[in-house]
Parts: sequence; C-alpha cells; structure tokens
Amino acid sequence: MDTEAQPAERDRSRPPAPPGTRGRSRFALAPLAERVPGGRFTLALLTCLVFLLLLSTFVVRPFEIPSGSMERGLRVGDRVLVNKLAYRFGARPSRGDVVVFDGTGYFGHADYVKRVVGVGGDHVVCCDREGRIEVNGRPVDETGFLYPGNSASDVPFDVVVPDGRLFLLGDHRARSSDSRDHLGSPGGGMVPVEDVVGRADWIVWPYGHWTRIERPRAYAHVPAAEAAHG
Repeated sequence: MDTEAQPAERDRSRPPAPPGTRGRSRFALAPLAERVPGGRFTLALLTCLVFLLLLSTFVVRPFEIPSGSMERGLRVGDRVLVNKLAYRFGARPSRGDVVVFDGTGYFGHADYVKRVVGVGGDHVVCCDREGRIEVNGRPVDETGFLYPGNSASDVPFDVVVPDGRLFLLGDHRARSSDSRDHLGSPGGGMVPVEDVVGRADWIVWPYGHWTRIERPRAYAHVPAAEAAHG
C-alpha cells in the first residue's frame, strides 16, 4: 500500500493572494482613507456631499417659495423640488406646469416660480364675457387653482406668445408680478424657454404640506396654436 501523503489539490479557480495581503481591508479606497483626517468616515461624508452636489446640479434642486404669488397651492416658505431633467432631451414646458425660471432681464435678477399659461404660438386673451382667460379661443376654468376671491386678471391683455417663449402667471393674481406686468418691457414679459430651471414637481416641506404638484386638467382641451390659427 502506498502510504505516502498525497498533496491536497489546489483550488485553481482563484490565484493565491500575494504575500502580506492576508487580513487587509477590501475597502477600495482604503489607501486614500488612510491619508485623510478622520479616515473612512470623512471619505464617506465627502462622497455623499459630492453626490448631493451632482444631484442638485443636474437632476433636482430645492427651491424655497419666496412670496405669496402662487398661493393657494404654494405658500411662503414652502420648499419644492424642481425637476431639472423635465425639459431636457427635447421635452418642452406645457400649459399648466409650475416652473422655476431665471427672471434676469425680464422680471428681475432672481429666480421666480409661476404657472405656464401660454407657450410659443398661443393666443392668450383676458378676459372673455365671463371673466375667464382664453387660450387659442378656448376659455380656461382656473377655479381649481386660482386664489379664492381673485379674478383671472385685473389687467386686460391680448397677446400672441413668440416661439420659444412662455407667458407666465401667478395663481394669486392680486399678489403676483408676472407676464401681465411686463408687457411693455423688453421681451414683452415672455420668458425664454432656455431660462427655465425646471418644473416644480413636489412640495417637500413642511411635512404636513407634502404633496405632488399636478398639472391641472383645465388646459387639457386647449387646442394647439397651429389648429387655432389655421
């Protein structure tokens, strides 16, 4: 009988670890963490901050409502999340969307939040015999979001929105400085689409006011500008 010890067959599916590496951390950034004060905790914190910065720059941005111009839906101090990807990749603002935009050169040197009432090519008129705004000849029932007791507008207007621009109004018309108030200014109060930061999609603070900002159905039956003018 062959009593010579037989060597155990090695597992060839995994190469042997280099000498001196057993017991080392498998943390990929371990060498960097060893050089940073606070080690892994500091590195993890910095990674989270970079992620949040990228998120805020390219995806969503928090925005604090500065005035009562969008009451009753958006109150002073509410925080909303602005979807910065909503109008990328060929998408455009739609009537009824609540948008945040840079008002420099049109409204003032600040960001504003308003509702889109007219898009490029739309014929927007106020008011009809029943005191309603008309878009492309179709009256819009704003009772679902217009501030109680406000009229559609105390300022009459009859405008055609240039291509690539937006006609914007606040829901609390009596407290809103919007496209109506800048009709005689450069650009006629119409904001370029490229100055839109994004669409306000969620109210996230205060917690009791947490809700999704939906596009109202009031604009669903407004005809396209081409059909109205054709």
